Amino acid sequence: MAASSAAAAATSCSISRPVFFEPFKLSADRSLLCPALGGLRTSHRRLFTLPRRRILPVVKAKKETFPSFDDLVENSDKPVLVDFYATWCGPCQFMVPILDEVSTELKDKLVVVKVDTEKYPDIANRYGVEALPTFIIFRDGKPCDRFEGALPANQLIRRIEDALQVAQ
Repeated sequence: MAASSAAAAATSCSISRPVFFEPFKLSADRSLLCPALGGLRTSHRRLFTLPRRRILPVVKAKKETFPSFDDLVENSDKPVLVDFYATWCGPCQFMVPILDEVSTELKDKLVVVKVDTEKYPDIANRYGVEALPTFIIFRDGKPCDRFEGALPANQLIRRIEDALQVAQ
């Protein structure tokens, strides 16, 4: 009986005494030493690297007011991509720089418009928006394609171009 309780005690985790790690130290050759990890050395210059990001031109969003949403989509000379979003939606916030990139790359083919579903729930209800973000492409005032969810820029551009070719 004593042997089994000793084996059980050896496999359980006990936090009866505190564990202290020694702080990192800078050695004479200017590398960091971590004594608690067996003297692990690392260069003080390259603790981590940040991923490189593509530099895109800044697109200034135009905040315009229209008499109605219908007026906007019907009287546009280009197809309109409408992004139904909410400020509290994480994937919607993820899509902000992606939509800026899409707007820049497709500026001759498409107009990008964002509709806050919290401020304009009647528009979202009219088009049956139940998930965010929802994207609807309008051509001549009528929806011609619809998709939901966050997408990378290249997939979103491909999806929009395919929808515009099908609609022609």
